[in-house]
Amino acid sequence: MKIIPVPAFEDNYIWLICDGRYAAVVDPGDAEPVLGHLSRHGLRLAAILITHHHGDHTGGIEALLRHAAVPVYGPRKENIPGITNPVGTGDTVRLPELGVEFAVLDVPGHTAGHIAYYGANSLFCGDTLFTCGCGKLFEGTPAQMHASLQKFAALPDDTQVYCAHEYTLENIRFAKKVEPANRQLLEREVRDLQTRERSRPTLPSTLALEKATNPFLRCEHPAVIEAASHFSGSPLDDAVKVFTAVREWRNRF
Repeated sequence: MKIIPVPAFEDNYIWLICDGRYAAVVDPGDAEPVLGHLSRHGLRLAAILITHHHGDHTGGIEALLRHAAVPVYGPRKENIPGITNPVGTGDTVRLPELGVEFAVLDVPGHTAGHIAYYGANSLFCGDTLFTCGCGKLFEGTPAQMHASLQKFAALPDDTQVYCAHEYTLENIRFAKKVEPANRQLLEREVRDLQTRERSRPTLPSTLALEKATNPFLRCEHPAVIEAASHFSGSPLDDAVKVFTAVREWRNRF
């Protein structure tokens, strides 16, 4: 099984889960690049997986369904046209054509009903977790987003992280403001700069790397607590307050 990024719009990645014959697509905001890839590689569409309702993740559903009548999995707590199989925490998405299955996680914060898919050592997290960052809180609360990120942090360290945007370098630029002495973060910046200079995706990441460098997964780390407290102008005594301060700092960055 391969997982292939299909670039879309300015900085989106649509993910194709492929085995040489079939493909499932995650968050197809645009059908055209997906259909092009399927055609060039002789792949048959098997399923569509959606993480949340924003148009840059759902805009291609209708056109893909005209191409092939396949199941469309998506968050049961959001109203998304084209969803045939609404799912949430406790559900399993089975893709028999690809021989893979995914556990569904409710991860509100970016949107109220956002979900993620975890299986085959891979996490498709939409706009909840980004490389070295996290999504904006359009509909959820800081406490919800922090709890959602903690669900990810509890997964195995070698989990491959497939988020939906190429935001890595900008997120690293902010993370360095929070932890300027984080050696692993500085080393990551060098690697990812070289990757982007070759016009290659910085994804996938791993949860181990995110836990070492992503300030939103490090809200109990003394350096992050100190930086967040300095930003807020008062000592912060729990992880949710630290997360709230760091997210507000990022909003203004």
